[in-house]
Amino acid sequence: MNCRRCGSSLRKPGDYCLSCDTANCESVVVDFETDRATLTMLGFEPEHPGDDFDPHDLVLGETTVTAVPDDGERTATVYLRNFAGRVADEVRRKRPETVYAAGERAPLREARAQLHYEFYRVPDDDPVGAVLERRGDPALEVVETPPEAKLGGSHSTLIGERTGMKAILTAAGHPHVKKIIPGPIDAGGQGSQSGLRAKVTRADHHGNVRLLLRDGSSVQENRVVTTAGDREMGERVRDDLNEVLTDAGFDEEGSRR
Repeated sequence: MNCRRCGSSLRKPGDYCLSCDTANCESVVVDFETDRATLTMLGFEPEHPGDDFDPHDLVLGETTVTAVPDDGERTATVYLRNFAGRVADEVRRKRPETVYAAGERAPLREARAQLHYEFYRVPDDDPVGAVLERRGDPALEVVETPPEAKLGGSHSTLIGERTGMKAILTAAGHPHVKKIIPGPIDAGGQGSQSGLRAKVTRADHHGNVRLLLRDGSSVQENRVVTTAGDREMGERVRDDLNEVLTDAGFDEEGSRR
């Protein structure tokens, strides 16, 4: 493949061109398996696509990254970190605007932690097709504010103490979250010993959502202000927030203590 600007030969599809400082890849879709990941690079859409434009023409190519075989001396944590690190290095070669990912949660979660790009989960069955379907959707504003600075409102107490705060900051770290306003704590719910759980509710017509924290018999409803301007885009943010919380272990089955 050659650079779309200067024509220089690129070593791999979608690589950033160091000769003329030009990005050739708009987004990367990563499909994770236990010991390998398939990266599909998508190029930039033409400014004025014709009626015969096929979104699949945006596919620049694929690259497969495999995990280094376990030598029996590394821990599972080191193995996972190294595998995700190899994927992250390959993504950095492209300098994309956005990363989409699907598949195995553990390497996906670790790669998300190592990459500083907009990062979204997409359905596992056809991740590339899901991304291509989003083509033409309006881009949402990205909020660069640190997660801690997004907390506001008059209620400063969170259920679950440090674990509750971690769940809140996990959601606040999403690039399309403007602010999280903690609500009052309701201690009248049904008791549970499963630890703290977090779930994001359906978006309202402004695109904002509610983050419910449950810990034992206590429930707290926290308002989440997003950059989505309507219910449809708010639902996309909601889905992604729930994926992020699931990856962090705050869903019903992976509740945290």
